[in-house]
Amino acid sequence: MRRQGPGPGQGQGQGQGSGQGPTPGEGPAGGPGAAVREPLRTEFEFELPRGFVDESGTVHRNGSMRLATARDELVPLRDVRVRENPAYLSVVLLGRVITRLGTMAMVHDGTVENMFASDLAFLQDFYRRINAEGHTRAAVSCPHCEGAFEVELAGSRLGES
Repeated sequence: MRRQGPGPGQGQGQGQGSGQGPTPGEGPAGGPGAAVREPLRTEFEFELPRGFVDESGTVHRNGSMRLATARDELVPLRDVRVRENPAYLSVVLLGRVITRLGTMAMVHDGTVENMFASDLAFLQDFYRRINAEGHTRAAVSCPHCEGAFEVELAGSRLGES
């Protein structure tokens, strides 16, 4: 679902009474520890460990992936290649949700099929993290100074940043 901007008369930067919450310099709405709600993030940047090499020899490493929909997960199940080899499911699925890869005009399952195994494993894990686990941050406040900040609840595996 796409989030719409402010309605008529509720433009950003109109200050008090705009329904937008406090502006920088104003106190927090609702007192200490009140969390500011961020819009839903649906696209996530990544960098491949090795990079995809296209026909001309150009290496593409930076890209973005969007959150998957139910349709994204259901449509590949009808694909003949997936029926013959269930391991092909992730190739077809990733081809649907990768929105950008370097300067390539289009990314599809054929692109994913020709990636290095380490890049495929990276993308499978990235897909799982953004779709299955969701956001694992929580807004908290310090019990001593009442300063508001976010903490990562899930942590990361050894060696990840």
